[in-house]
Amino acid sequence: MTRSQTSCGAARPHAAAALLALALVVLAGCGSTPAEGGGAAAAVAPQSSSPEALAALPEANTFGELKSAPADPAHELPAGGEVLHPKADAAIYRAPGAEPIARLPETQIGSPTWVPVIARQGDWAQVLLPTRPNGATGWLHATPETVESAQNDYEVRVDLAGFRLEILEAGKQTGSWTIGTGKPQHPTPTGRAFILASIKESVNTYSPIVLPLSSHSDSHETFGGGPGTVGLHTWPDNSFVGKATSDGCIRVTREALDRLVELPLGTVVHIT
Repeated sequence: MTRSQTSCGAARPHAAAALLALALVVLAGCGSTPAEGGGAAAAVAPQSSSPEALAALPEANTFGELKSAPADPAHELPAGGEVLHPKADAAIYRAPGAEPIARLPETQIGSPTWVPVIARQGDWAQVLLPTRPNGATGWLHATPETVESAQNDYEVRVDLAGFRLEILEAGKQTGSWTIGTGKPQHPTPTGRAFILASIKESVNTYSPIVLPLSSHSDSHETFGGGPGTVGLHTWPDNSFVGKATSDGCIRVTREALDRLVELPLGTVVHIT
């Protein structure tokens, strides 16, 4: 796990390399919710809260935990491509019109917060969250006044058993590489996650850039002083290729990393 510099990207959700100094520790030894669609819930207004009440909510970030958050109801399905960026810290709700359970920050770990939408009900959007437990979700009241919306046609698929990672654009594969994964005692967690940020490494030399995901290790509560965030990164040599030797992170070749850093923040990563 490393302490690194991060950088805020532009308004677009691109995973650009970081320039802003900010410490983040990632795993580097690495080494029932309402159905999608319209209906009565779509017109439900959010519960109002004061700025003080919003600020008092737990922050939905990689260091947090929201045990009351709804679980991802369809972790094996594509997310649909819409990603959202809150224009200011925004309340996260358990369901449309229900009580708020967390606060999604406008930025985190040095990058603008972009989260993938997995369901829609009118102005309400169910999104994946970057907090424990893995697969945590919540609902945003997503209007043009509160969020910026973008279409992201990219998707990453990781096959742990086959040691393969592939990038797809609009469902078409644009690249595929052999990878390294977590060792048996520290397995890479499965499920639907997303690229949370892009960090320019400033302490260790194992990878020039680390892409932390929204998922966390199931075996490390903490790692190197951090929250056990799983990441995508390279390694000093290719000895990891086709092997399960990391502490939960996904090790990729330099060619694969060069392609991955071009993907927008909020890109969904399916790990099976």
